[in-house]
Amino acid sequence: MRISLVHPAGSNWVPGKKDITATANRMAPLGLLSIAAYLEREGHTVHVHDCLGPRAVAEVKENARLILGTHPELVGFSATTSGFLDGWEMAAAIKAESPDVRTVFGGVHVSALGKTLLEDFPHIDYLVPGEGEATLAELAAGADPARIDGLIWKNGEKAAVNPPRTPLPDLDALPFPAYEKLPGFPRGYNLPLFSYIRFPGATMITSRGCPYQCSYCDRSVFKRGYRYNSPAYIYDHMKHLRTRFGVRHVNIYDDLFTANRPRIAELCGLLTANPLGVQFNCAVRVGYTDRELLRMLREAGCLMVSLGIESADPEMLQRHKAGVTLEEVRQTVEMIRAEGLRAKGLFMMGLPGETEESIRRTSDFVLSLGLDDMNMSKFTPFPGAPLWMTIREEGSFEEDWRQMNCLNFVFLPRGIASRERLDRLYNEHVKRFYTDPAWRRRFRDRLWQHRHSLWHMARHLPDFIAARRHFEPDRTCRPSSAMP
Repeated sequence: MRISLVHPAGSNWVPGKKDITATANRMAPLGLLSIAAYLEREGHTVHVHDCLGPRAVAEVKENARLILGTHPELVGFSATTSGFLDGWEMAAAIKAESPDVRTVFGGVHVSALGKTLLEDFPHIDYLVPGEGEATLAELAAGADPARIDGLIWKNGEKAAVNPPRTPLPDLDALPFPAYEKLPGFPRGYNLPLFSYIRFPGATMITSRGCPYQCSYCDRSVFKRGYRYNSPAYIYDHMKHLRTRFGVRHVNIYDDLFTANRPRIAELCGLLTANPLGVQFNCAVRVGYTDRELLRMLREAGCLMVSLGIESADPEMLQRHKAGVTLEEVRQTVEMIRAEGLRAKGLFMMGLPGETEESIRRTSDFVLSLGLDDMNMSKFTPFPGAPLWMTIREEGSFEEDWRQMNCLNFVFLPRGIASRERLDRLYNEHVKRFYTDPAWRRRFRDRLWQHRHSLWHMARHLPDFIAARRHFEPDRTCRPSSAMP
C-alpha cells in the first residue's frame, strides 16, 4: 500500500507574532519516523510529509496537494493538541480532491480524547490511540477493522472502539526511525541553540512510558508502564546516525533516561570503549542519579544534563511533582556541575496554585542554582493529564486547541490578576535569567564553542530580534513588584 504520514505544524508561537520556534529548534517527528520504518519493513511504500520541516509550506491546500502528489491510498496524521485542527483541515482538503483516500489520526490528542474526535470531525476514517506501529500495519495490510486491536473506526454511523492493543514487548525489535524520509535531514533539523558544540545534530528516544504521574503530564499514549531499548541497540542507533548521516550530537528526549542504572552504565561503557565521536544531552530525575553515574555519562560523551524542577514553591512541588524536594534539586545540580557536565533546569509557570510570590520564589531559586541553561514553559492543560478533569475549578481556562502548545497562557490561576500580568511576569523572569551577570560570564567563556549557533542566529537575525522584543517589558506599564 502507498501511505503518506503527516506531521501537522499547528500553532507554535503567540498570536500576532511570526512563528520562529522551528528556526530556533526543529525536531524530527520521531514517532512518525518509527511508524514509517515499521511499515516499510512490512512491504509498504511510505512518504513522510513534515509541515515543520525546512522546506515546509504554510497553506493547507498546498500541503494537501503535495501529499496527494505521492498518490497515497492511506494518509496518517500524528497530531498534538495544537496541531490537530491543522491536520483535520488537511484531511478535509484531501478528501475533497480524492474521496477514496482513507485518513487515520493518531498521537497524544487522539489518545486522550478517543472516539469523540471521530464523531465530531468528519473526513477522519480511523483513530489509532496509543502505540501506532502494529495497528497501522494491520490496517495497511487490509485486515478487517473489527479485528484490529487498538483501532477506533466508523461502523456505519457510529464510532466503534476495539479492545486496546497490547504494548510492543520488545522495543529492540523496532527498526531505527526512517530519518532518511525527511528532506534536509540532519542539517535542516537544528537542535536548541547553544545546547550543542558539534554539528549536525539529531534526536533520539530510547524508552517509552513513565511510572510517575505528574499532575500536568499527559500519559495517554504509553501509559505508566516503562519499556526501554537495550544498551547495544542504543549504541547501534547512535552509530547509525553517525555513519549514515554524519551526526555529531544527539539529544536524547527520554522522560526517565537514567531510571534503569545498569542500562546506562552499560551504554556508557560501550561509548567509552568504542567512541563514536558523538556528544549527547539527556535528562535525569531527582533520585535517579549519583556522582559515579554522572562521571560515566561525561566520559561517554555527555555534554549537558536536564533536570525537571518545575517550581521552587514547596506546596506547588508537593502537589504537581510529588517526591521531589528543593534540597534534592540543589544537591543534584551541584553533582552535575561538579562532574564537569552542564546543568539545564526545566520549569513551568502558571500551574494551578501559582501566585506572584511562588513565581518570585522560583525566579530567585533559578538564579541561585548557577544553571548553564533554563527552559520555562507556560503551563497548558492537556486532555490526558490528571489536572484536566478539575482545571476549570482552578481558574479560568480558554480551551483553544491551536494555542495549547506550552507557548501561550490559556489557563489563568486564581492567584494571578490577569493573563497580561502572567505574561509580563514570565517575560521578566526569562529576561532576568539571561541578563544575570554570573550566567553571562559562563556563557561568554564558552562562546567560541558555539560558533555554529552564532552563525545560525546571524542567518536568521531579524527573526531573533523580533522574538527578543517579545520579552522586553512594555514601557507603558508600571514596573513590576514581583521581581527585582
